[in-house]
Amino acid sequence: MAVTGAVLVLYLVAHVVGNLKIFYGAEAFNDYAHWLRHVGEPAVPARTVLTLVEVVLAVSVILHMWSAVTLTRRASKARPVKYAARRKTQASGYAVHTMRYGGVVILLFIIWHLLDLTFATVNPAGPAGLPYDRLVQGFAPERWPVTLFYVVALVMLGLHLRHGVWSAFQTLGLANGRSYRPLKIVAVGLSLVLVLGFLSVPVAIAIGVIK
Repeated sequence: MAVTGAVLVLYLVAHVVGNLKIFYGAEAFNDYAHWLRHVGEPAVPARTVLTLVEVVLAVSVILHMWSAVTLTRRASKARPVKYAARRKTQASGYAVHTMRYGGVVILLFIIWHLLDLTFATVNPAGPAGLPYDRLVQGFAPERWPVTLFYVVALVMLGLHLRHGVWSAFQTLGLANGRSYRPLKIVAVGLSLVLVLGFLSVPVAIAIGVIK
């Protein structure tokens, strides 16, 4: 769970940096997309590095979900009989809803994201469209339901990240004593920066800042 989570967080950091290149214009963004497909040439054929990254991401997502299911089952088997009296805190309820149901929303978001901007099967620009055109047409003002779905999914991603990063700190034994508050700020700060970075693109397109 921790290893795959770390891989996915690193990818999100790299992904948001690349997304923000759209603010430099169509040429800069399309050049970046072209570079992604051809990075490593001529040492390796086109798209080799990108394909390897995609494979690692796919495996990480699958193992991350498998870990979540496995850990949940282990917890149930370890305590098959519920406690007679158990204090249900607001924090525990938040964690359950964020990680369990938020994870489902994020999975649906990933599927739609691939169909929309990677394969472009549901994108107005179509598979032949340039990356910049796909992004701009995908979040055009008239497609506000799509933008709204992205906003909701990214907020859920932020909550998922916040709790996941904080849980990782606790698992590693770092979140104790005087180090408690700074690490909590790191978890919240990282999640907030990533979410705002990702949200800036669809929102900017939807309100006409990017055309």
